[in-house]
Amino acid sequence: METKFFNRELSWIEFNNRILYNAFKKELPLMERLQFLSIVSSNFDEFFQVRVASVKRMEKSNPKVVDDSGYTPKSLLRQISVKCHKIIKEQHSLLMNELVPLLAEKNLKYTTIAELDAKQKIFVTEFFENEVFPFLTPLRTDSNLFPHLINLSEYVAFYLKAENEKKKKKSPFKGNDKASKVAFVQIPNGLDRIVWLPTENGKKQFVLLEELILEFGKALFPGFYVKESMIFKIARDADFSVDEDSKGNFIKEMEKVLVKRQSSFVVQLLCTSTSQKIVDFLKKKLNIENDDIYIVDGILNPQVLMDLRGTSEGRNLGFSEWEHFYPVALPKEEPYWDVLRNEDVLLHVPYESYDPVIKFITDAAEDENVLSIKMTLYRTGNNSPIISALKKAAANGKQVCVLVELKARFDEERNIGWANELESAGVTVVYGLVNLKVHAKILMVIRKDDDIVRRYVHLSTGNYNPKTAKLYSDLSLFTTNQNIASDATLFFNMVTGYSDVQELSSLNMAPISIKSKLLDMIQREIDKSTKENPGLIIAKMNSLTHEDVIKALYKASCAGVKVLLNVRGICMLVPGVKGMSENIKVVSIVDRYLEHSRIFYFQNGSDSEIYLASADWMPRNLERRVELMFPILDKKVFKEVESILDVYFEDNCNAHELKKDGEWIPVLLEESQSKRRSQELLYKKYKRRNDSYEKIKQKKFEVRKKIE
Repeated sequence: METKFFNRELSWIEFNNRILYNAFKKELPLMERLQFLSIVSSNFDEFFQVRVASVKRMEKSNPKVVDDSGYTPKSLLRQISVKCHKIIKEQHSLLMNELVPLLAEKNLKYTTIAELDAKQKIFVTEFFENEVFPFLTPLRTDSNLFPHLINLSEYVAFYLKAENEKKKKKSPFKGNDKASKVAFVQIPNGLDRIVWLPTENGKKQFVLLEELILEFGKALFPGFYVKESMIFKIARDADFSVDEDSKGNFIKEMEKVLVKRQSSFVVQLLCTSTSQKIVDFLKKKLNIENDDIYIVDGILNPQVLMDLRGTSEGRNLGFSEWEHFYPVALPKEEPYWDVLRNEDVLLHVPYESYDPVIKFITDAAEDENVLSIKMTLYRTGNNSPIISALKKAAANGKQVCVLVELKARFDEERNIGWANELESAGVTVVYGLVNLKVHAKILMVIRKDDDIVRRYVHLSTGNYNPKTAKLYSDLSLFTTNQNIASDATLFFNMVTGYSDVQELSSLNMAPISIKSKLLDMIQREIDKSTKENPGLIIAKMNSLTHEDVIKALYKASCAGVKVLLNVRGICMLVPGVKGMSENIKVVSIVDRYLEHSRIFYFQNGSDSEIYLASADWMPRNLERRVELMFPILDKKVFKEVESILDVYFEDNCNAHELKKDGEWIPVLLEESQSKRRSQELLYKKYKRRNDSYEKIKQKKFEVRKKIE
């Protein structure tokens, strides 16, 4: 019997397989291959903290439950372990056997302690004594004094034996003689992980800080010698939610969650393979199983090598630089008010610059005719110019209201910091909603234009984060459309005050109406589909896991509707099954930019519709978050988005296609085909547009001269 749903966690692991696939591509620049390798590591950190931890909790609370893909928690954990072990093994094998040697060929040679020459040994010895040793704190592990290990921090562990125990006077600092002599040293965060060695003839060699500690750490334990040692880190359960029904201060409750994450149960041990005794010791102390232990050879964390990008050699080993073009529809110097009164403007980052969003808020902060600014903030990054602009707006006497979502996982502490900063500057801060996470991306500027109060609205698929806007592919819309503006007002009234659910005319809002709207549009596609003119649904998103939506797509497929899905990450839908999903095709693209935009196209007979959204088709997005889905109403913008969507299904360079057995197969370039790399095609499109615009600007009138 064919399964109706792929497992969410296993699908996520397959997503990282696709990322790892790019790291194996020999045609890619070396630093980019290393970058993809590092992304796998950071992704797995989050995966173990959240998803694996969640399954482990389920195993304890409801061990016999079977999910829709047929797995019990125990059987799923086993499959997760098998697949993750395989990927991590392949990842580190690629790192040590191919990428590290290639770095050496590019004059960035990783060197082990054993490979150092005499001069270099003297250097590292002195470097350790003077620059490293003062920072180190040895932690003993007597039976009654097991140290707290910080989540995701890296440690060096030492298995120790006393020197001439019988001849020496017993020390009160040695601890219980019968206890295991295992000690830990945390690798300091304040020191560079890459230590450059003295060389000749312009050669560049480096060792890693942790390996210096591994080699010279015996200096921390006088009276003992090191029998075995290794490097390790742990991942803890981070799947905590704040007690939103608590009558206490919400920020204090959130801070309690952050503390809990540092002391919760361990879900993964990642370590080098140099000491089985220490591994066994940690296994017992941390209460973990063999499936939770991941042993690698060589460098524990590939992410430390990304600092090599800052070298002269590293800067030449990445992708060629792609310019972020300023959108031709918007003036660089003047405010946008006049333009936006006449037309909607689409912004496509990172191909186009994120500067217009910053300028829009900055202009609003300084414009004497602007009365109010309202927006949502989910993630915005450090030293954000958006935060600065909002503070300036408040200082200039404008009404500024910001709905801050503190429950942005792993950004909670940062969000609390700048929320307090905004409040201190006079901004009205609303700390989200009870039991709902605000994930919508919306900004509204209220301005007095002559005698009319007009609302300027910005809606986006991505966060208000200038840093990620250079790395994530997202779409956003500037508009003064009255229906959208009215809906934006109602939205802010609902999420910042007391209000019954209000009916919106153009926008759709989760958890109220996005799901029902999607299901209605899928059903409408079924109703209008004929053999002569079959229905068509095209959708691009990050993840597809909502079973009701998947079932509706299956129904559409059975009715002859063609369904094209571009899903970057998790996909629980099973395509290509006769009698269920034979008209559904699923592809995924992994390239230099992270695909983050959500675009939904419905043919609707001959009256097609396009929507952009902050929401994926997932239960959390459609039922447990505040999200917005907005229509593209401007004809010019509509054609633009339609063309963007088409490009994503032409890719034969960086696309994988999902098969009914769950395998993602690379879409390979056929002999008769020309190379079609979607992100490159989009970049060239915006470059041509920019170049044409610049040529028009540079044209000068030439006076015809009389021929003598």
